[in-house]
Amino acid sequence: MSPNVNPPSLIGQAPSFLGLMEHVSQAAPLNRPTLVIGERGTGKELIAARLHYLSPRWDKPFVKLNCAALSETLLETELFGHEAGSFTGAAKRHVGRFELADGGTLFLDEIATATLRVQEKILRVIEYGEFERVGGTVTINIDVRVVGATNADLPRLADQGKFRADLLDRLCFDVVTIPPLRARPEDIRILADHFGIAMAKELGRPYFGGFTPDAMEQLLAYDWPGNVRELKNVVERAVYRTADPELPITEVQFDPFESPWRPKQMAIYADAPVMAHHPHHSPAPPAPPPPPSANGNAAPPSAVPGWPAEGGPCDFLNLVSDFEKALLRAALERNQFHQKRAASDLGLNYHQFRGYLRKYGLLEKRHGPRNGEEMEEGEEG
Repeated sequence: MSPNVNPPSLIGQAPSFLGLMEHVSQAAPLNRPTLVIGERGTGKELIAARLHYLSPRWDKPFVKLNCAALSETLLETELFGHEAGSFTGAAKRHVGRFELADGGTLFLDEIATATLRVQEKILRVIEYGEFERVGGTVTINIDVRVVGATNADLPRLADQGKFRADLLDRLCFDVVTIPPLRARPEDIRILADHFGIAMAKELGRPYFGGFTPDAMEQLLAYDWPGNVRELKNVVERAVYRTADPELPITEVQFDPFESPWRPKQMAIYADAPVMAHHPHHSPAPPAPPPPPSANGNAAPPSAVPGWPAEGGPCDFLNLVSDFEKALLRAALERNQFHQKRAASDLGLNYHQFRGYLRKYGLLEKRHGPRNGEEMEEGEEG
């Protein structure tokens, strides 16, 4: 593995961004585990790479693995390797990521998704610098710096018993928290121009015409839930769709699914209660004030949505059913229909989650394995 000796370029001048860079520069030379925390699209892998390339290990391997992309068994063999014949199909020895990263850095993205059993083995490597391959008996000694990344609340997961507290203690020697893009508005214009110039070059255009004041105002006013990754997509999409590449961009589209021919609702969302406000949708109108009671004072509002306004009994079972279906749909949407991640968000295991989908008829009728099912191990990267 030939190491790339160039630290990744990170762009910004906001105080929160400059503070982040200073923190990374201080933590990089230390031979200690580090956690990188940040929302999706903030650049956790770039920060991990910078921690590596600014460290004394810069000329050694920087190895990456997405823990969410693999099942427990595959994750274990990818991390620690396996011996030939250790399980069906293991025709030859497989060297794991810890061995590949010897002398360098191992970046474990989405580390919160690793099972407790795998977490225990990771802890042992961090503590003692040794492990055995799956199916092996020979102890292998390595020197690896572990950098973990997640957007989950690890202390809360540890309190709930979903993440090993002793592993968290070892990983959190230092925690680098990346500010979201909305906390560094000074950088939106700089990043937008950077992505626009790069896209224009990719399209073979002589220069990038920039944005009109109105278009830039839209970029500055947006909340950017997908952070820098979303900004990059929005800018690149606007550049390639520009009718006249020599003129400034006048329109930006934040939602690529927006279309007059977009289906009103996917089948899985039929009759779904609205769970949360989406940035592209108008907020629901405020509820009317409660009617006055017989004595002229306002009657206290009902604490339970769906309770009959005129009084009387409610349909308890249907209300509970609607609420459960809304939670299932919301979990699927926020995890891009990856069922294993959606199950984890709801505190369910995969089979429990599938059982609820089956119970409410939310399994989509399509051929082939679904996202996150056992036949498909997810996506890496």
